[in-house]
Amino acid sequence: MNRQHAGFTLIEISIVLVIIGLLLGGVLKGQELIENAKLKRMNNDFSGIATGAYSYLDRYAAIPGDDSDAKTRWTIDSNPTSPDGALGDGVLDGAWNVATTETGYFWDHLRRSNLITGGQGTKMPVHAFAGKIGVADGYLALTGPVICMDNINGKRAEIIDKQLDDGQPGTGVLRAEAANNPAGTVVVTGTSYDLAETYALCKQM
Repeated sequence: MNRQHAGFTLIEISIVLVIIGLLLGGVLKGQELIENAKLKRMNNDFSGIATGAYSYLDRYAAIPGDDSDAKTRWTIDSNPTSPDGALGDGVLDGAWNVATTETGYFWDHLRRSNLITGGQGTKMPVHAFAGKIGVADGYLALTGPVICMDNINGKRAEIIDKQLDDGQPGTGVLRAEAANNPAGTVVVTGTSYDLAETYALCKQM
């Protein structure tokens, strides 16, 4: 009997389905590993930036960005603009995403002192999920300098909060604002994250 045009047997179909399942499983596992690696990078950014800031404070007795001696130390063209005119007062003045204020010069001072790498000048770093990283003072009712990251979906925000703090958006040392561009004044209420929402997270240094 000529089997040249015979169809696939059940065994052959089963083997193909098993192979497809293994391939799909491998792809999904790979995506999960990539996601977890990016979340870990964000956690490391929070801790690494804080470490850099405290190392700068220890070395120069000033907060990066608020350092009144930085202009002469590195021959910088200009000092940052300080909304209250109080450069060197121990407070990071300015919105979290403004390059010309102390919060922008925070990055410039850390880069000049080789305490962080990547980027140049007052350019804000970008986190693993393509959102901005910035600094400010007293955002979301936190005390002192804080590190903020925007453009974080609810699922990721919840995971990061559970890993670094208490898992609740409105309490602890890491807090959330339901906005891509945090104004720093509206803390999320309630005890859980909306997985369909986009957040900015701010963490106390």
